[in-house]
Amino acid sequence: MIASARMYSWSPSLAAAWNRLLGWIAKRAGVPLDVLDQADPMPLDDIWRRDDLACGFMCGYPWALRADKPHLLAAPVPSPARYAGRPVYFTDFIVRADGPYKSLADTFGGRIAYSTEHSHSGYNAPRFHLLGYRTAARPTFYREVIGPFIRQMPCLDAVVDGRADVAAIDGYGFELLAKHAPEVAGRVRVVESTIAAPSAPLVAAPVIDAATRERLAAALLSAHEAAEIRSTLAELLLTRFVAVTPGDFQVFLDRERAAEVAGYPKLA
Repeated sequence: MIASARMYSWSPSLAAAWNRLLGWIAKRAGVPLDVLDQADPMPLDDIWRRDDLACGFMCGYPWALRADKPHLLAAPVPSPARYAGRPVYFTDFIVRADGPYKSLADTFGGRIAYSTEHSHSGYNAPRFHLLGYRTAARPTFYREVIGPFIRQMPCLDAVVDGRADVAAIDGYGFELLAKHAPEVAGRVRVVESTIAAPSAPLVAAPVIDAATRERLAAALLSAHEAAEIRSTLAELLLTRFVAVTPGDFQVFLDRERAAEVAGYPKLA
């Protein structure tokens, strides 16, 4: 069986920290896991479809869309103040740090980059957020929507090199990048953020047995109590992991539906 934190391994030092945490989880649970090489180019979609995935981060939006949903193990509670001790994250709209844009509205008429259409932070969240700016006179916002870039770091790169004026990325991931690779994160700045959404959960493939899932979930839920992993949690801007239920992720489908009902099913 495998474990993966590919979703949030945005730098080499982040990958190393996630590897330490996942290795500790495996040992604590007594479940042998191979931690997937975070530098491997395998798409996240392929990882999420693997039957041997026993403990891996998965975006809540594609999880909610799946008919054969992976089992929920736990969700992270980020430590920065804006999360207020909740298992949530925000989507941040980023622009080039030395560029002219001061607000999200300043980017209207330009180009927006996205990762994939089934990413909440990369597509569903900005689509829902932009509903608040729509009027009869302004039903769309951007002259060009570029993507899919598949991952979120290429969206950041597209903003930096001028291919895009703005992109929406996972705010927790961006804060991790700012901590571990400030020289990279500093190339862009946040001009606006969305409302909160449920954190990406750690999941196990549908075929993983209940006993294995229970041991892994118990290890995750107790991680904050273990002195030997506390510094790694701090590196990863994590307070703890908490239990979640399927109903917690209905909000992703609600926001998708709201955009469809409003006549704005695609970023534009």
